Amino acid sequence: MTTLSLTRPRVLARTGLCAVLGANGALVTVLFAEAGPSAHPLISVGRLFGLYGALLMAFQLVLVARLPWLDRRLGMDRLTSLHRWTGFGVLWLLLGHMVFIAFGYAGLSGVGPVGELVTLAETTEGVLQAIVAFALILMVGVVSARVARRRLAYETWHFIHLYTYIAVVLAFSHQIAVGSSFVESPFARAYWWALWGGALGAVLLGRVVLPLWRNFRHRLRVSAVVPESDQVVSVYVTGRNLDRLPAKAGQFFIWRFLAKGRWWAANPFSLSAAPDGKSLRLTAKALGDGSASLRHIKPGTRVFAEGPYGAFTTMHQTKQNALLVAGGVGVTPIRALLEEIRGHVVVLYRVNKQDDAVLLRELSDLARSRGAVLHLLTGPVTALDAHGNVLLSPQNLSGLVPDVSDRDVFVCGPPPMTAAVLRSLRELGVPREQVHAERFSLAS
Repeated sequence: MTTLSLTRPRVLARTGLCAVLGANGALVTVLFAEAGPSAHPLISVGRLFGLYGALLMAFQLVLVARLPWLDRRLGMDRLTSLHRWTGFGVLWLLLGHMVFIAFGYAGLSGVGPVGELVTLAETTEGVLQAIVAFALILMVGVVSARVARRRLAYETWHFIHLYTYIAVVLAFSHQIAVGSSFVESPFARAYWWALWGGALGAVLLGRVVLPLWRNFRHRLRVSAVVPESDQVVSVYVTGRNLDRLPAKAGQFFIWRFLAKGRWWAANPFSLSAAPDGKSLRLTAKALGDGSASLRHIKPGTRVFAEGPYGAFTTMHQTKQNALLVAGGVGVTPIRALLEEIRGHVVVLYRVNKQDDAVLLRELSDLARSRGAVLHLLTGPVTALDAHGNVLLSPQNLSGLVPDVSDRDVFVCGPPPMTAAVLRSLRELGVPREQVHAERFSLAS
């Protein structure tokens, strides 16, 4: 089989990001060299660390700006992962900046590094701002650790992350006040103003301007709330000019239902039907207070939706045929994808018991109408089939889908199930570029 696209969107986006970061890193190094050496070698090292840290901070802003071009190609999950690791890079670079600067000036003055740092904060403009910025970044880094992240509600975690923007402003003010490459070179000043302006402009565009414009343009409202089972509900949303909304099957929105007691809650839910230009549908299971209260929303309620987001779409299909693997309520984007995806399709839907199979009748009808094959797998991830194989083992997958290595595989479900499927696909030798799984993680 030949691939459907010569240039894969994900590869193009990753290459572009690396090229932009690399080019800026090289330019920052040149600007640093042109500024000349400092009075002490440790001070020079510290300043270089600070410049690289400032560059990475600006890069981080672009990663969380939710720019449509990047999000459609990499997905919020991968962008969040990049944001997380560059965040730790920023933290270590700024720590190195502070330590080397303090030890460098201490070597010149004969005072201890801690005392020298206190003196610099008291006597040098911009240093105190830098220390406060580092403390804020350290706090954000702590709450970003997986252990802390699991214990925090999304709204709390998001609110704490807003302090990053204060840190950015403080760090830039420090750079303006004492940065040698900034102060002494007109070109360097223009470059850093353009870099920070572009990064903050990207955040303003992706996080504020686009959501406000789209919601003003489409005027979304709830048109119907339909219970699918005791724990699952579908919400239908209508609006104006929905044919102009650039949403695709497999994507998700961050929904806010502007009703009393709910307007502050932001919940990411996937589309459970391919957009048809007339309405949008989300289907959610009662897993928390936000999703459980959806069945009480009244038709006519205004909706503020951010998105569409996600790279879990047919844009990334590289083969003529596909395998769709769903688990539990993770079937919602899979069911939507089944409407749009090309070629022959096999669907594997795993649930603990048949009563848990959300949208099964719709899925069956849709599979029948387009000639797809649907397998319902019931039981825990570790359950055995009639032949003694684990449901999602390599043996069972290859038995159900003999040509799996020649298909794109889209996986959406609970983390243990997704991990089991990905392990089996690796053992079967399915190329990474043909495997598409997204956890829909939210960056700050």
